[in-house]
Amino acid sequence: MDQVAISLLKQNHRLINKFQYELHPVVHGYTNRTLFINLDTNEIKTKPVDQKMKDTFTGGKGFCLWLLWNAIDTKTRWNDPENELVIAGGPIGGITAYPGSGKCTVVTLSPLTKSIIDSNGGGYFGPYLKFSGFDALEVQGKAQEDVIILIDGDNGVVTIDEAPLEAVNTHILCKQLTEMYGTTDKEKRGITVMSAGQAAEHVPMCGLNISYWDARRQEVRIKQAARGGAGTVLRDKHIKAIVVKYSETSGDSNGAANMELIRAAGKRINKEISDFDASQNDMRHFGTPYLVEIMNKFDILPVQNFRYGSDLQASKINGEVWKAMFDFRGPDGCWYGCSLQCAHAVPHYHIQSGPYKGEVVMVDGPEYESLGALGSNLGIFDPPAMLELCFYCDTYGIDTISAGNSMAFAYECFEKGILDIQKTGGLELTWGNAASAYELLHQMARGEGFGVVVGQGVRAMKAIFAEKYGADPAFLQDIGMEIKGMEISEYISRESLAQQGGYAMASKGPQHDEAWLIFMDMVYKQLPTFEAKAEALHYFPVWRTWFSLHGLCKLPWNDIIPESNKTAKEPAKVPEHVENYCWLYEGMSGKKTCPEDLMLQSEKVYNFQRVFNLRVGYGTRKHDYPPYRLIGPATKEEYENRAERYDGQLKKIIGVDPESLSTNEKIKLVRQHRESQYDQLMDAVYKRRGWTMNGVPTKETLLRLGIDFPDAIELVTANGG
Repeated sequence: MDQVAISLLKQNHRLINKFQYELHPVVHGYTNRTLFINLDTNEIKTKPVDQKMKDTFTGGKGFCLWLLWNAIDTKTRWNDPENELVIAGGPIGGITAYPGSGKCTVVTLSPLTKSIIDSNGGGYFGPYLKFSGFDALEVQGKAQEDVIILIDGDNGVVTIDEAPLEAVNTHILCKQLTEMYGTTDKEKRGITVMSAGQAAEHVPMCGLNISYWDARRQEVRIKQAARGGAGTVLRDKHIKAIVVKYSETSGDSNGAANMELIRAAGKRINKEISDFDASQNDMRHFGTPYLVEIMNKFDILPVQNFRYGSDLQASKINGEVWKAMFDFRGPDGCWYGCSLQCAHAVPHYHIQSGPYKGEVVMVDGPEYESLGALGSNLGIFDPPAMLELCFYCDTYGIDTISAGNSMAFAYECFEKGILDIQKTGGLELTWGNAASAYELLHQMARGEGFGVVVGQGVRAMKAIFAEKYGADPAFLQDIGMEIKGMEISEYISRESLAQQGGYAMASKGPQHDEAWLIFMDMVYKQLPTFEAKAEALHYFPVWRTWFSLHGLCKLPWNDIIPESNKTAKEPAKVPEHVENYCWLYEGMSGKKTCPEDLMLQSEKVYNFQRVFNLRVGYGTRKHDYPPYRLIGPATKEEYENRAERYDGQLKKIIGVDPESLSTNEKIKLVRQHRESQYDQLMDAVYKRRGWTMNGVPTKETLLRLGIDFPDAIELVTANGG
């Protein structure tokens, strides 16, 4: 990029405030302070992190939730200045001896769900924030004009600059700022940028992009904390970007108590990755797109708004296709030392539409979730179309899952006659129509047209289509693939009761990072009873929460399987890898650690988030119900597409002979049975978690976990806990 142009951008910055702080080393994974910025007053200050905060909330998502809890009240709305964007890595995050250690978590009051959401992303932001001196960053208030926040961990300086000329869209902005604050390769490797994009100014489904410098490819790469609308909050606060600069990362930047124990854990898993990855999931060559073929095989790949679970065309976008297109010029980890190396990208893509038509870019991914949402779920099985859609979602800041599911809902409504070309502004929303999908994204970015309606998300569209177009609300509820206002992650759960619960009872909404039980339940038949499912829906959401407390990626836990798993009593837990994490925490903290200690850390935060959701008007049983399509066949075509399966279940499980019944009569009987099963599952899960039958953690549970703060006790008591 032209250095003269970069210099001109910098010259037009206006310094609003500058804050100097004392640099000191990280000790046992903590800096013992957080950074607070208020854009209303331009105040910048640090806050102490005491031992009680660490003992109760551990770090990462736990710290974020606690800081936000103390910043907002029951009247705060997502676009009020009091709402905060809170970001943290965690005490283990940033180590280089163990793969998958570069994550951070963002927490905010969501513009999409109106509740508390968390979203995690890779890249360098979490580690660099901590190494620069802060266990968490909380940003409150709204700037008058667009600003860039710089945290310079090399020199101990935080600045807020008014920045009028930089781009907003990510693929340009991240390059501008990486070259503005770093000139050599070493300096660029020390820069990470958190940004959103143009669409975040208009629609609530926008996430955050997190950059890192790929020196081998001389490219700025990005990962996303995409879910729930944190990018929309960023732009509502008139933040163009948050930049962290830190140039001296080493193997022990965390100040570990016992580095040898951390290295022992790293040595063990790195050998497993070297020995087994190629014969297992081959993440180094396929990345997550390897899942397309598997999900299609097991009839759980979302097709046409989750109506169907497979399609003969799925092979056109499966892992083999992307393996041939990915750039393999060197390591593809999104943090130093990650030997799993799944962060692939496609180089030299020529953009086909929109404001950047004709440009040649590198497109990060695509990941499985994006292929499911924007590909099979829209009936689009075209690799260039996938790259086009993923590129624009990334640079505009749009969550691919929410965008894909929202488009699919609109496409089905178009098919059913609820929408027509007059209502869509001339767009033909037909299955497989990629051009219309492109235009919907461009309209979201411009803040105009039917794209803005789609960009409000499925929950909002259900209300709009019922009120404005007279659509049947019950039908819209059945086919609208959202729960708690968040669009559903890309796996069909109709034959997995446990996965239905994993989605619908998830804290922020139906994202697979909390509980992915579909294979345990549906394929391997390891959860035959309500009690077994409830135990899994206690253990796995709590265990998966642990990664977000520490700044870790979940993939090294269960996407590489050690030989010891063949004889493990509970192989789904991957006990050898759980032992690795005990070693990591013990090595970082110096405290003797067992799996129960890790679970207790997470259980505290998991229950606290439920209480927080209750505080903002959610967090009860009525919010834990899924749309019926997640449970069973909602329409005649769905039933008849798998008639043999459903007829067999009617006869074998429900005890009804389907021979003389109409399809609608069969659908009704199946629905009664499956909804009853789901209610029984909720009862079992709530009991196991120590919650009331209304889904509220009891006072006894809060007391046992040490989160019995007076206002939390008052809240659960008022709600029957």
